[in-house]
Amino acid sequence: MSRKTLVFGASLKPNRYSHYAIQRLVANKHEVVAFGMKSGDVSGVTIDTELMGYNNIDTVTLYLNPKRQEAYYNYIIGLNPKRVIFNPGTENPAFYKLLRENNIDFEEACTLVLLSTNQY
Repeated sequence: MSRKTLVFGASLKPNRYSHYAIQRLVANKHEVVAFGMKSGDVSGVTIDTELMGYNNIDTVTLYLNPKRQEAYYNYIIGLNPKRVIFNPGTENPAFYKLLRENNIDFEEACTLVLLSTNQY
């Protein structure tokens, strides 16, 4: 089943995990939207540089360090995703608390590992 995923902190650089995550999500037939600092295209997915009012987001997968996440707490919560994935290096107990208060599931995991082990 396809889960609409927002890759948050997307990069055009092919050596970045967020870039590879977009490729893998698309290859696994998931609907993908992306937000990053530089506009461009990865595997047919446009990276938006402005916060969009995306609908029906199942999963937000984070690729921003905890300090940079702070500016986006309300935005991500406002999307009302079913879950937020904190990839390695993005772990953030302060954000976990806010997500919990808003009944949004979260997990510390690697999107790439979840995809490769059919646990996504």
